[in-house]
Amino acid sequence: MEQLEIRVSGLGGQGIILAGFIIGKAASIFDGKEATMAQAYGPEARGSACSSQVIISDAPIHFPYVTESAILVAMSQEAHDKFIDEVTPGGMVLIDETLVTPGNLPEGTLLYKVPATQIAEDLGRKIIANIVMIGFFAACAGVIDREAMRKAVADSVPSAAVDLNMKAFDQGYEHGQKQVELQ
Repeated sequence: MEQLEIRVSGLGGQGIILAGFIIGKAASIFDGKEATMAQAYGPEARGSACSSQVIISDAPIHFPYVTESAILVAMSQEAHDKFIDEVTPGGMVLIDETLVTPGNLPEGTLLYKVPATQIAEDLGRKIIANIVMIGFFAACAGVIDREAMRKAVADSVPSAAVDLNMKAFDQGYEHGQKQVELQ
């Protein structure tokens, strides 16, 4: 695998940093790959744009920051609009269609949509939309083993919330599998 640059983006309070952390943890600890993660917040923190930059590779990573996103995960319109121009042509964009209307996609970009926030609300906790999105990412991107992702989720959330988070992950993953089959 060549180096894969991923930007997970949204608003402060959506669990964007945790999502990037879980992706990196799944890759490095549970799937035997190299990974780095960096984070950026807007000055207001909660409610402003934030992102998590994850790089995954089979070889050592020498620069830990995303320069061009092969994959953009956007969980808010502001994040989509801010980061869409850095997606590589032929890259992949994953959006929470509950909150994001896509636009200005680079040529050849694969677009995948999931109602992550709606699924999370249907499960009873809007706060787990990030975990729905992680499951969706796992299915669409196919770069990290599903079980490695599940282990990273279970290892990263409070023990009392593991079952609910596993349901969120699985629903996101199943939605992603259906999207990939349609492409």
